[in-house]
Amino acid sequence: MSAQIIHVAAGLVFHKGKLLITQRRLNDHLGGLWEFPGGKLEPGESFDQCLVRELREELGIEVEISEQIEDITHAYAEKTDRLKFLRCRLRAVLARPIHCHALVWISRDDLGRYEFPAADARLLHVLLQNAELWSDQ
Repeated sequence: MSAQIIHVAAGLVFHKGKLLITQRRLNDHLGGLWEFPGGKLEPGESFDQCLVRELREELGIEVEISEQIEDITHAYAEKTDRLKFLRCRLRAVLARPIHCHALVWISRDDLGRYEFPAADARLLHVLLQNAELWSDQ
């Protein structure tokens, strides 16, 4: 029996050399870990449309999608996630934790201080190796 595949759009929201990360609610799957904000695609929705909607709902921010950075499929015991990580331009700066435990803007040097889900390992490597991603677009 094959595991269910969940399609997820995740945002790499950069602003003034910092990257926005959010902490999963403690009672959620992988609760307490940090992640790149986003969420599951709804039927008929593109990854870009999903991410714009999710960031508005979860953080109250408006973004414009600029490019895809990674496309990762990761199998957990109970499901498989397909994550598209999309770089975003921030259009409204005030982010607030509406549907997450916390949020923080971090520098490239801070990245190793936060615990992320296993699915994000390859993306974390890309972020650490590519300083140009951290510059304002």
